[in-house]
Amino acid sequence: ITADAYLTTGVEFRLRNEKYHDNLWGDADTPDDGYLWARVVPYADLHVGKARAFVQPIIAYAAGVAPSASPVDQTRVDLLQGFADVEVGPVTLRAGRQMLSLGTERLVGTRYGPNVPLAFDGARGIVRIGAATISLLAVRPVQPGPKSFDDTRSRSKSIWGAYATLPGLDIYYLGYRNARAVFGGRTGRELRHSIGSRSFGTAGDWHWNVEGVAQFGRFAGSRIGAWTLGTEVGRTFSNAPFVPDAVMRFNIVSGDRRRGDHALGTFNALFPKGKYFGELSPVGPSNIVSVNPRLAMTVTPGVSASISGMAYWRYSRADGVYDVPGNLLRAPGTSRARFIGKEIEATLAWQATP
Repeated sequence: ITADAYLTTGVEFRLRNEKYHDNLWGDADTPDDGYLWARVVPYADLHVGKARAFVQPIIAYAAGVAPSASPVDQTRVDLLQGFADVEVGPVTLRAGRQMLSLGTERLVGTRYGPNVPLAFDGARGIVRIGAATISLLAVRPVQPGPKSFDDTRSRSKSIWGAYATLPGLDIYYLGYRNARAVFGGRTGRELRHSIGSRSFGTAGDWHWNVEGVAQFGRFAGSRIGAWTLGTEVGRTFSNAPFVPDAVMRFNIVSGDRRRGDHALGTFNALFPKGKYFGELSPVGPSNIVSVNPRLAMTVTPGVSASISGMAYWRYSRADGVYDVPGNLLRAPGTSRARFIGKEIEATLAWQATP
């Protein structure tokens, strides 16, 4: 437009088909399920000097979801993002509806794998000090509705905190409030604080990503004491054919050890990425011990492939099995078994253009 003003536009169009067999964890009725996700996400990004306005609507529909499409499957036509920001020296001030991606999205992510990504309404300040970037945020998650133009900010959930990124190290605090939280069949007010750090980097052909989080607070008159440790260590064989990259991931996520003791040990991953342990896993990051070896390779400069295995155990036999959003898939009942199951996942990706 001018030397200090410009407009960028673009669009994403995605079709995703998923098929499941015996998808209800051994219930009496286990209908096979197959459905198609379709979404169109255009955007317009206007910069004028130190100011910016970003608008991104979404058109998201689902076909074949039984018994009906959820808000993660379908939101029809709505506003995914719409925010404005301004740079004031080393500080960027942003307000409006926006997607958030913190670190490797173990606690706050975009939920980009499912059909309807996750956005937040609120304010954010991004401060750059030398090599450090500090993100200050106070937001509420957006709840998609079943009709067009009916997405609204949550009235029961909010999140705030500070996330600092330095070379090779993240340090953060996140506060979370949910007026209608549910754990182990109990409903009540949850106030949870998360303190965490992440070490990541490369050294020669080795690379790593290790993150630990401790949580404390109150839920329905009980104290919260939960934690997680996620590790990822890998090595790239840069001189071998197809440049293979071998990675071992190990995650341990706390669960509730004893029911009725006025203490809650179940970890809350808050708003994690939508495909947490891979593209296929139905299990979420609560009360879990998981081992995940993976081998990836470059077939051609634009084509990559990988194969990985996952195995899952319950961290605590007194707690159940959860999905990625934190819903209880299986209550603990009387079972003393820790092992949940295993899976193998293979991927083939083609990037047609940069």
